[in-house]
Amino acid sequence: MRVGFIGLGNVGGKLAGCLLRNGVDLSVHDLDPDRVGAFVARGAQAGGCPAAMMRASDVVITCLPSPVASDAVVSAMLDEVVAGKTWMEMSTTDEAEVRRLGDAVQARGGAAVDCPVSGGCHRADSGNISIFAGCDRATFERVLPLLTTMGQRVLHTGELGSASILKVVTNYLATANLVSCAEALVVSRAAGMDLNVAYEAIRISSGNSFVHETESQVILNGSRDISFTMDLVAKDIGLFQQVADRAGVPLDINPRLIEIFADGIGRFGPRELSPNIIRRLEDVTGLDIRAPGFPPEMVDDEPEEPGAEVVVIASRDRPESPDAA
Repeated sequence: MRVGFIGLGNVGGKLAGCLLRNGVDLSVHDLDPDRVGAFVARGAQAGGCPAAMMRASDVVITCLPSPVASDAVVSAMLDEVVAGKTWMEMSTTDEAEVRRLGDAVQARGGAAVDCPVSGGCHRADSGNISIFAGCDRATFERVLPLLTTMGQRVLHTGELGSASILKVVTNYLATANLVSCAEALVVSRAAGMDLNVAYEAIRISSGNSFVHETESQVILNGSRDISFTMDLVAKDIGLFQQVADRAGVPLDINPRLIEIFADGIGRFGPRELSPNIIRRLEDVTGLDIRAPGFPPEMVDDEPEEPGAEVVVIASRDRPESPDAA
């Protein structure tokens, strides 16, 4: 299977690296020629433009920073889509947009999958990240070997677009948790707590979370380097808000998160590292939320293992409720 990968940024470069080191016949493209050159030096082929990549590949994967970028790339390669071609969208994007673009791909006889990842750049690098996949079952089974090469846990979420909904749902939760962790650490410090002790108290308690075990560590180190920036957070929670608005769900927390990150971007700039949202509280309190012994960046210390599909317990397999018709 010939695979093209477009978008070699923080996440895309790591996912493409998983494919390359596991022997996939890979061509790559990015607007940064140095990124392409680094992959060519490792054995990949330079794919050229998106249209050329779709023409030469069985599968083209995109991992791009915005729905606008995805639209531009898919539009550029659409004329090369024929039966047997597959587009896999690994960007965090708008579910309505991925359905629109996917419909255009399918209308030309191709297949489309939205398959965003979750779990942090450090787990993307090791091939141990989680992947959601939205598409018909036959397409899912065809691309599953690629997904399990890039990720450890792969979940078939349903039809095209469903994975993108769940991706922004999980990113919303991660953002809410980041802000709450920042507040918890600042309050702990202000109340006179040792921050190393506070970190462990949260870690072993009901307050623990994936975000605390990762982002709180780089916050306390002071590097704040999680390879994710405030503009990307703002994009993700904005997409979550769009999903809620289309579904007619009035939200309380997400609108406030949008305000908090808009303020953070105004103060520190859109490319500021997202954990530095804590600086809003550091600046107003005059406190330095750092502690010794924490790493400057997260590294996945689990060995790379073959991935597998996460099997969902179907509702038909659950005991029927007494009220069921």
